[in-house]
Amino acid sequence: MTGVGTQGVDAGAGVSLPPQPQGGSGSLRAGSADVAGASGRPSPVSRPEPGPAELASVAVPFRVPLNRRFRGVEHREGLLFCGPSGWAEWAPFPEYDDWEAARWLAAAVEAGWGRWPGPVRDRVPVNVVVPPLPHEDLAGYVTDAVARTGATVFKVKVAEPGSALADDLARVATVRAALSEAGVRDPLLRLDANGAWTVGEARRAARMFLAEFGPVLDYLEQPCRTTTELAELRYRLVDDDVAVRIAVDEGLRRARDLYADGLAASLRSAGDVLIVKVAPVGGVARALGLIEEIGLPVVVSGEMNTSVGLCAGIALAAAVPDLAGAAGLGTGLLLADDVAASTLVPRDGHLAVTRRLPDEGALGRAADALGAERALWWRERLARCARLLSVV
Repeated sequence: MTGVGTQGVDAGAGVSLPPQPQGGSGSLRAGSADVAGASGRPSPVSRPEPGPAELASVAVPFRVPLNRRFRGVEHREGLLFCGPSGWAEWAPFPEYDDWEAARWLAAAVEAGWGRWPGPVRDRVPVNVVVPPLPHEDLAGYVTDAVARTGATVFKVKVAEPGSALADDLARVATVRAALSEAGVRDPLLRLDANGAWTVGEARRAARMFLAEFGPVLDYLEQPCRTTTELAELRYRLVDDDVAVRIAVDEGLRRARDLYADGLAASLRSAGDVLIVKVAPVGGVARALGLIEEIGLPVVVSGEMNTSVGLCAGIALAAAVPDLAGAAGLGTGLLLADDVAASTLVPRDGHLAVTRRLPDEGALGRAADALGAERALWWRERLARCARLLSVV
């Protein structure tokens, strides 16, 4: 078995987990979090910053498969860190540049070396994602998801490449029918276009979705790419007398400067609901500060995490004073394997506020699956991004 040494854990025949850090399991710890001030920017005084060598020494590479292609990928990969506060996940998507990936690293540092703010609830409601499946597989997927999770809120991916609006309407109708067949009363549907539509296309889609699914339509998520387009869309929908809420996602998490003058105002113009993800903004405490500054109703979401990484999203959803609905943290259903002994999936439509540990055997499989070449790629990326921690 390969242990954690000064150079970290290499992919190989397995891994031996280091001693469990204090506070690394069980319920989330309340404590003196790196809480942001009125500007939303965290105080640099309390923010822990382990150096590149320390991060490398406790890094464990992993690769876990998805049970179906989603967001253009068939697996999730990255590094886990065993810090003094607990285990943390760093898994920015490979196409992200070092600056953006360094913000994800700041969130992992918070999880492994800092403290998350204390929870105000002991469980969080969650939605389940419906990936872009073949039409004939949709009903079975939804029925199975309801049976496994008890969820009543479903987010459906729409506007996939090559699909027409008629296809999306048919897919959403199938999902709604499957929910009814499964006995779900008062379901809610969220439709996520990932910025694929123009303003005109989104305007037409909003009218048609509202006409067809009005009572169960919660919101359209990121129907257009930019905040300027989203703001124009909202104005046009008011002119059309179309009461569809718009949720903005990429406008925050892909922002180059989270504290740029005018960003909060542009997000308020762009959306009725703000989607907030922990890793892209640099941690739970920073997310809470931004939420307060921006002032929009908030839905917390995840980043297709392992069960270890998902706990950061749970921590944020547990700490937000007023959630604007179910959190997008039901993505455990997409994993074909995990780094934990059992995958975090909702029960009765909720996830308990907890902190999940990796399992030695599962993490060994995940390290082997990544392989030496990709493990080296991640270690080199870590070395670059760790040097940016003080400026992101």
